[in-house]
Amino acid sequence: MKKSISSKGVFPYQWAFTLLFPLRKIFISPKQLIDRLELEENHSVLELGPGPGFFSVPIAKRLKKGKLVLADIQQEMLNYARKRIEKRNLTNVKYYLCNGESFGFADESFDRIFMVTVLGEVENQDGYMQEFHRMLKPGGILSVSEQAGDPDKMTAEQISELAQKHNFSFYRIYGSRRNFTVSFKKPIKNI
Repeated sequence: MKKSISSKGVFPYQWAFTLLFPLRKIFISPKQLIDRLELEENHSVLELGPGPGFFSVPIAKRLKKGKLVLADIQQEMLNYARKRIEKRNLTNVKYYLCNGESFGFADESFDRIFMVTVLGEVENQDGYMQEFHRMLKPGGILSVSEQAGDPDKMTAEQISELAQKHNFSFYRIYGSRRNFTVSFKKPIKNI
């Protein structure tokens, strides 16, 4: 059974073009997200659920000496994002098809992990949080953005409870209750 664009669940790849509307910038612009991620040009970044790459292109451009990995459970979304990225001759982007359970990346692979209107769609949130904690470097940032109108939207409180349950430390929150980014850090190990 197909899901409509406004129903809960995974966003249908057939509607990916709607995620590229410039009006989307009123909720959060790529520049705002880059600032919220505190990106440095040499960072290694994982974007979960990139859709057609609305945020991916500007972030890849910012990572002049770093890399961006796009991870999605829909190959069609990765193909769409790849087409847009390759059209701009960006070569620092890799593509990873998720299985919905675990990720095939080494421990402490990423400086930043982020997602925009994705976490509420994830069935195995605890498993993903464990994986994020494993893959993030100590001191790295996990960033979750949510927007008004998303049927799967989680509250900042729900996200905080989930992240802290998996040993992330609250770092910052940006925006309003309707449109926000909440960030967490993986604690640095004491020697």
